[in-house]
Amino acid sequence: MSINKSYIYGPVPSRRLGFSLGLDLVPYKTCSYDCIYCQLGKTTNKTVERKEYVNKDIILSQLDEVLKCDEQIDYITFSGSGEPTLNSSIGDLIKEIKKMTQIKVAVLTNGSLLSDGKIRYELNPADLVVPSLDAALQTTFERINRSDSSIEFDRMVNGLLKFREEFKGLIWLEVMLIKGINDTIKEIGLFKSIISKIVPDKIHLNTVVRPPTEKYCLPVPEDELTRFKSFFGKNCEIIAESRISSKRRKRKDLGNKILGLIGRRPCTLSDISTSLSVHPNEVIKYLDILQKDNKIIYVEFGEKGYYKPV
Repeated sequence: MSINKSYIYGPVPSRRLGFSLGLDLVPYKTCSYDCIYCQLGKTTNKTVERKEYVNKDIILSQLDEVLKCDEQIDYITFSGSGEPTLNSSIGDLIKEIKKMTQIKVAVLTNGSLLSDGKIRYELNPADLVVPSLDAALQTTFERINRSDSSIEFDRMVNGLLKFREEFKGLIWLEVMLIKGINDTIKEIGLFKSIISKIVPDKIHLNTVVRPPTEKYCLPVPEDELTRFKSFFGKNCEIIAESRISSKRRKRKDLGNKILGLIGRRPCTLSDISTSLSVHPNEVIKYLDILQKDNKIIYVEFGEKGYYKPV
């Protein structure tokens, strides 16, 4: 049984975190970046303003209800449809959650605000932080991440370095590679130089695997990813698509509901999320499963992308 709440979704099968219970701390597409590869579309509220976008007591109350259910949860994950560190209560939430349960806490962040010492301090109680590094040059950073004008590339990188010095938990650094944009020999070499200073516990190489915001975002071929993996060293791994669904518990009810919905007419991600009252991030996980099972396909028409039965 998945608990459908305003700010909690899942647990969903994650490529890295097993069964992940997601906490969404900001309104849809409230972010400091407007990444060209984002699977959720364009950022509608690009900002670096921190405030309590969602009341922490509401989230804790909803989480308490979920934890009483018989669900397999490997991580409680601050993720969702925007940048979680924009919520000024994230530190209090992590501390309170650690009092409520032994389940590990993960924070998925674009890393843009780690130059702020207060935010680095707030993340300290987490078990795992997964920041992103999508560029090794200012020009590429501007092209890919399209950040708020107040965010400078060098300052962002320095924030990652300081966070590594202060944080005692695990850091898995995600590097999103896009064909023809940040996969040049020069940029890969600069990536390695920056990463050698950050010293993450793991490097996760990723590429475009879901429909991106901008159509010109193309995946880096598997053989090239394998070559880059060996270049970055033994703690680097390529993030494969989730295999959890086929071997463990699959949400057949949600999968069948999605099939039933798109069987009547092709639907966008937003259509499916709204119609089924399910968080977009959760919908995406099961669209992946249905695509791998060859039950649905993704097609583009005009400026929108639709899912329809095979």
